[in-house]
Amino acid sequence: MGNPWAGEVVLMLNGEPQVAKLTLGALAELEASMGTDTLVALVERFEQGQFSTRDVLALVVAGLRGGGWRGSMGDLLSADIGGGPVGAARVAGALLARAFALPGDADART
Repeated sequence: MGNPWAGEVVLMLNGEPQVAKLTLGALAELEASMGTDTLVALVERFEQGQFSTRDVLALVVAGLRGGGWRGSMGDLLSADIGGGPVGAARVAGALLARAFALPGDADART
């Protein structure tokens, strides 16, 4: 079980729980992989429900790497993700919400 107060989210990957979190290093890696200088547009796309599959995968990989996973995008593409595409999108959204939540923001912790 991940610690929501530390920004952690648990993702089932190939039947095993993996802790994911968007650390500063993971966010920098995410920006580099997306070829952008800011994550604001990505956050806005998730808030508006206008995100792509690539957005979801990039966020999940960055979160897993922030949680200590040493896999790659290729590893994730061939993995069984708990909950399928919807589960991955939920994890990606939770990662963003928890990474950018202010202290006391209960909505991001659920």
